Amino acid sequence: MTRSQTLHDIKTSLSLRPPQAESLQKLATALETAPAMRQSGERDLSGILDSLKTQFPTLEDFEREFPSLCFALATGVGKTRLMGAFITYLHQAYGINNFFVLAPNLTIYNKLIADFTPNTPKYVFKGIHHFVFQPPEIITGDNYEYRAAQVQGSLLSPVTINIFNIAKINSEVRGGKEPRIKRMKEVLGDSYFNYLANLPDLVMLMDESHRYRASAGVRSINELKPLFGLELTATPFVETSRGPVAFKNVVMDYPLARAMADGFVKEPAVVTQRGFTAAAHTPDEIERIKLEDGIRLHEITKVELITHARENSVPIVKPFMLVIARDTTHAAQLLDKVQTLFEGRYQGKAIQVDSSKSGAEEEEMITRLLAVESVNEPTEIVIHVNMLKEGWDVTNLYTIVPLRAANARTLIEQSIGRGLRLPYGKRTGNPAVDRLNIVAHDRFQEIIDEANQGDSPIRLQRVILDAPTPDDKKVSIEIRPNYETMLGQEGRREETPSNSPLSGGGRDVPSSGSSPDKGRLGGVSTPIFKTETERETARVVAEVAASYAAKRDLVPTSQALLAPEIQQAIAIEVSERLTPQQGTLFTAENTPDLATIVAKTTEVMVQQTIDIPRILVNPTGEVETGFHPFKLDVSGLHLQPGERELVGQMLRTNEQFHLKADAGKQEQRLEDYVVFALIDYDDIDYFSQKEILYDLAGQMVAHLRSYLSEDEAHNVLNKDRRLIAREIHAQMLKHFWERASGYEVQVSRGFTPLKTCNFTANANQPPSSYRETVLETSKIKQMLFAGFEKCLYPLQKFDSDTERRFAVILERDAQKWFKPVKGQFQIYYKLGTEQPEYVPDFVAETDTAILVVETKAKTDMDSQEVQAKANAARRWCQHASTYAQEQGTKPWHYLLVPHDEVREDYKLMDFLRFQ
Repeated sequence: MTRSQTLHDIKTSLSLRPPQAESLQKLATALETAPAMRQSGERDLSGILDSLKTQFPTLEDFEREFPSLCFALATGVGKTRLMGAFITYLHQAYGINNFFVLAPNLTIYNKLIADFTPNTPKYVFKGIHHFVFQPPEIITGDNYEYRAAQVQGSLLSPVTINIFNIAKINSEVRGGKEPRIKRMKEVLGDSYFNYLANLPDLVMLMDESHRYRASAGVRSINELKPLFGLELTATPFVETSRGPVAFKNVVMDYPLARAMADGFVKEPAVVTQRGFTAAAHTPDEIERIKLEDGIRLHEITKVELITHARENSVPIVKPFMLVIARDTTHAAQLLDKVQTLFEGRYQGKAIQVDSSKSGAEEEEMITRLLAVESVNEPTEIVIHVNMLKEGWDVTNLYTIVPLRAANARTLIEQSIGRGLRLPYGKRTGNPAVDRLNIVAHDRFQEIIDEANQGDSPIRLQRVILDAPTPDDKKVSIEIRPNYETMLGQEGRREETPSNSPLSGGGRDVPSSGSSPDKGRLGGVSTPIFKTETERETARVVAEVAASYAAKRDLVPTSQALLAPEIQQAIAIEVSERLTPQQGTLFTAENTPDLATIVAKTTEVMVQQTIDIPRILVNPTGEVETGFHPFKLDVSGLHLQPGERELVGQMLRTNEQFHLKADAGKQEQRLEDYVVFALIDYDDIDYFSQKEILYDLAGQMVAHLRSYLSEDEAHNVLNKDRRLIAREIHAQMLKHFWERASGYEVQVSRGFTPLKTCNFTANANQPPSSYRETVLETSKIKQMLFAGFEKCLYPLQKFDSDTERRFAVILERDAQKWFKPVKGQFQIYYKLGTEQPEYVPDFVAETDTAILVVETKAKTDMDSQEVQAKANAARRWCQHASTYAQEQGTKPWHYLLVPHDEVREDYKLMDFLRFQ
């Protein structure tokens, strides 16, 4: 296998994120550019440095007695997994077997040991088949004295990873002493340190290297004489009395701003109360208000996370709140205060984490802290002074309340560092799930100003809280379709505790199972079965009937459930399922009329549903891909030439030479710089896409020539070719196409049972009538609506007042309708190379047709994403109509309706003009 194939396999097997993959590629480039990095013994460091400078403009000096390259990746991007990728590549591509990993402290040391140990949750080699049967041997600072003796034997893996804590080594060299690792031990006839130093292929990896760069322990590590070092950090500078001093050996810089823009971490937001005036409150009052508002925000977030988990069938995340104290005394006071707030409802749910604990108390503190991600662990508030630094990698920190004095930049950087990781590994598109909140009423404007500084690493969102009201209490409710409620099944309702600080007066939002009588808000018909026995039997009938959706040949539409032979088959299966229970469920007096229950249940299901087929479109024959021609947007590209002198050295004669500006090979044609950089992308094939590549490259060259000379254009294209290619590739993705020689349409189901809806709502705000005009339209997403006669659910939510007004039209003119949820249609659309799911706004059945409707702001009608969704939905409706024609049912139409056309003086069929 070639090294490029090895590189590709590792990126795929470990599912590396783009910045991780880019870092691995840079390591591969460095090793190809400077082969002497892989050679042990005496080497010409300056020659290696000069070679690498041709590829890495930011590399100035190794800053060590051996080649050392720094990969600066923002917190939350995944540095430990990148270490695993580095080790795998070095072993598979170059046969390097020995690695020395340095951790800055005990926390990260223990974390690294866990992450390099097989069958642990975050095992760094998961997916690497090479290490399944013979994983790397892990030798640590605690076991090396007896494990090292085994190195001579044949029991160990070819790959050995040594993990040591630099803080411990630092403590052992105070006063000029040699660290214990260097003291002579009768292990392999020499000290373990000297054994490592004599290895011909030792590579050093330094985690969070900014924490110990200038320490005595690191200076002693120079004597290990590794082939080279790989440093990983989120902050590539050392703090000194003169200010931060930047590393000179950075070859990969992926700062926080890029991580945020690319969606790999949460978006931090600063939070205050609307109209809050700090001068009007004492410091104690400000502290109390911030704590209370922090808890309000925490509770709202908790419910949002529950709802998101239900909607998307993912594990529930339990959020927690972090309070930053001035000192240990203040932390203890805050712990007392938090546990007395809101009538003591957080008693036992808060912990203090700082150096004031020892013995059993410290053990309990650490145990609870390490388990804070578990939904079964009660901790919801963590109060700390300065112990939560690198290595404490939690994903469920959502609210931070800083209560210690600090300048705005320090407050931002120290506050958000631990809260940026995403619980699901990527952004969800749900703002509440993707956001980290910093409660800073008294520092709000100061933080905003700091975040807007030109050199700020972040751009903060702004969140304004209204003053506390009884409406703050949130509930997450499960809304079942009408037919389930009519059969006696109730939805679930989860919320903050009944004595929550967010509770207040007013009526709770009813779940679908506890709705008032028909005609009142949220109403549905009274359950049609009276006894518990009948309702339990009907529930089983509904389950069995729903399973027939997968038997398309037998039940091509829901109407077929009413056929006598299907009803009989359902009755037989229900009887078999209920037989084990008959001893307790049925008696001679209450044995139900099974045939009647089957008939009534299936009739309700058919009446209270719209048949949505499950349509699969599979390509047949050869699949081709490419990019449509388009006009390149160059408005944001005004790159300028730059003079940069490079020093090269001949390997044989040691003769030096100097070059200016050339970042790579000088191409004859200007277009070749761009084309050769573009073909590095996996989704671009040179031979089939050569024409469009040169067309786009020509557009770029023409733009550069409009303000640069020929030599200057060479300069810019040479040094910035990858930046230009990245911008062009991003635009190309919007014009990606795929076609096959043919497509086969399969209808796997004639209908799909309605899915359950999950909503977050204000607990103390009753549902509104869908007919009521909403004055504060900005709050419509928080409201529940009810009073429907033709909707297939008792309650609905709307994203805009346009949707509410369209529902009014549907209630008047449709036979039945509802707002589908994710997974109901399973329509997927093309957006670049991605295929997200499209969830339309409405589906409605009329006397003559079934309509899929999307209401959209008029200004968004022609956007690429809206049109991509519309095209996918139209194709789906065409296939659904073909199937409907075969079954003798109604055709399907897709309507894309601009918001300003949604008026109640129109009839529903008037909107057919928007097909």
